[in-house]
Amino acid sequence: MLVRIDFDSEEAFYIQLRNQIIMGIAMSELQQGESLPSVRDLAESIGINMHTVNKAYTILKQEGYVRLDRRRGAVIAVDADKLMAEGELRKQLKTVVARALCKDLTPEEIRQTLDGVLEEFHAASEDE
Repeated sequence: MLVRIDFDSEEAFYIQLRNQIIMGIAMSELQQGESLPSVRDLAESIGINMHTVNKAYTILKQEGYVRLDRRRGAVIAVDADKLMAEGELRKQLKTVVARALCKDLTPEEIRQTLDGVLEEFHAASEDE
């Protein structure tokens, strides 16, 4: 998985990194049990501070996407608690939908956009 940081973005680097790793898991670019690069190696390769990478890894651990292993570092370990994941999704979607409605998107436009995003993930998983 190739990580790219947008140095001109207003989004914090650790959030960009976190989001890209989650996308990599969702798109099956990163598999259960796979080790992520060390904090030092990843920081050097993308040109950011080690503390920034460490913060992203810590958040990913808290959110149930990775576990931290003393010998292997950060390892993909997706928390399979479906009920908890559904509740978190609902909470996040409420905010996203509210923002879309404030920008005058119709419910149908929101549904079409969501369907398009889901189709991208489905197509990516079929390409394997």
